[in-house]
Amino acid sequence: MLEMLQAFPLTFIPLFVAMDPFGMLPIFTSLTRDMSVKEKKDVIKYSILTALVISIAFALIGEAVFNTLGITVDDFKIAGGLLLLVLAIIELAGRGSEFNRPHDVGIVPLGVPMLVGPAVLTFMIVLIDNYGLIPTVISLIINLFIVFAVFSVEKMITELIGRNGLLAISKIVYLLLAAIAVMMIRVGLESYMKG
Repeated sequence: MLEMLQAFPLTFIPLFVAMDPFGMLPIFTSLTRDMSVKEKKDVIKYSILTALVISIAFALIGEAVFNTLGITVDDFKIAGGLLLLVLAIIELAGRGSEFNRPHDVGIVPLGVPMLVGPAVLTFMIVLIDNYGLIPTVISLIINLFIVFAVFSVEKMITELIGRNGLLAISKIVYLLLAAIAVMMIRVGLESYMKG
């Protein structure tokens, strides 16, 4: 029990930084800007459930699957980066509304690869190896609860900023999302070149 308590901050902090719930809020806001309150709740539910299931499944079998298929973390970074880049281009071109059904948005891109992307999945493998499955999964669940809480108060933040402010922010967010996507692809390619 004492070992689990000592391991908690060491497992919680890396996952918190990798998930970045406060940094995800503008993306959540822009993806759900035309949705009803019920649809937003559905998006939150789908994103949290997707993140939880993918993370735990990956924690249990991810390394074995990667080894069997010959997939590296760098492959995962490039694939996640390409997915985010396509999403950002679709949204910046104004064609994203047709994809904004709650289960679509909640699963991809919010659940995967925004909340649970290469960084979180890599941390899961490393943290389980170093501190064990139980402390890592407990830290994951607490982090997802924080994400749930932050996304749930999005309405208050939206009312504070206003609809036009959110529209402007959403375009900036998608530009940043495109830049993050390119960065993920670049980091993956750089690792290939070094290795």
